Amino acid sequence: MPSPTSLARLTRIEQARQAVLHERHAPPSGAIAPWIERSWQRCMAMGLQPGHRVEFDALTNEQMRRTARDNAALVQTARPVLDTLGRAIVNTRYFAILTNAQGVVVDVSGAIDRSDPRANLITRVGVDLSESSVGTTAIGAALGELQPVWLHRGEHFFADTSVYSCAGAPLFGPDGQCAGMLDLTGIDAVERPELKHLVTQSASKIENALVLAQPHALTVRLNWPGNPMGSDADGLLCLDADGWITGANRIAREMVPNLGGTVGLGVHVSEVFGIAYQALFDAVRRNDPRLEIPLWTGLRLQAQPIARACETEPIALERRALTPPAQPLKDIESALIRKAVTDAKGNVMEAARALGISRATVYRKLGQKKPS
Repeated sequence: MPSPTSLARLTRIEQARQAVLHERHAPPSGAIAPWIERSWQRCMAMGLQPGHRVEFDALTNEQMRRTARDNAALVQTARPVLDTLGRAIVNTRYFAILTNAQGVVVDVSGAIDRSDPRANLITRVGVDLSESSVGTTAIGAALGELQPVWLHRGEHFFADTSVYSCAGAPLFGPDGQCAGMLDLTGIDAVERPELKHLVTQSASKIENALVLAQPHALTVRLNWPGNPMGSDADGLLCLDADGWITGANRIAREMVPNLGGTVGLGVHVSEVFGIAYQALFDAVRRNDPRLEIPLWTGLRLQAQPIARACETEPIALERRALTPPAQPLKDIESALIRKAVTDAKGNVMEAARALGISRATVYRKLGQKKPS
């Protein structure tokens, strides 16, 4: 029997459904998350009605094969994470669904009761579970909102899908674009909002694997100074042998503003860091390859360059032979300050403000006397 807390939650959801879906006005304060209301509104704008029967796609064998073929790289990269995730949720009556960016199922994992049509219908490779097809679900909402979500029972748009509880998180590819999403779904299951954290963490692991699957000669792990490195919390950049960025994970894009709006190739690491890219290759040869590197914003990150296993040491040696040695960090720091002063058209106070340092520090770093 549901607990009083669970019953109160279901009551609030029903009140929100009545207000938004039938009376067409705002739900009671705090009854549902704002993104759920936005999803409901999108569904109604598409002409969907909450009482209508959900018709899950009838799939041919050819459609299933085509979906598997077109998404083979995503499935192969995500499979180790899905296997681990399936073990983590084995006793919860939840299972995992992986979709592409259009909300089409490309893989599943976990304890799925194939005798239950409610489970079998949504876990077929090739079935469309997008918002336009099956209304508000974790799958459609995560892809529509591009953020992790949790929803329970009646928070789904259709009455037919109110048996599900699900958590979802979008997956971002090496180019920063949405590549799909990861979903955890239970049927008539106990509400477990903590699964939102699990699915978000698992999605991050898949994103990192997608980045590392890109062609590259060097991986650069990034974090703020003082933080431990080597976990899924690191930013990841992949570079080719000439210093061009071939991929970056979402964390790296949050750390480095120059990467925020870039898609695909075309960004050289020298546009991101105030350091010669050869220094990153050279650092691999040291026992402790970690180094602090300046961003062009004046901030600093700690970096750990790692050579790809199939690459050989002569690449780094060749880069050193063809190019001059990297500048000392203090020279790079001075160059950053001079650039800020130039950008400010000689206004030292404005340059200092942009760098987040004092005017006296600007003069000291440039070896000039502060005007009296």
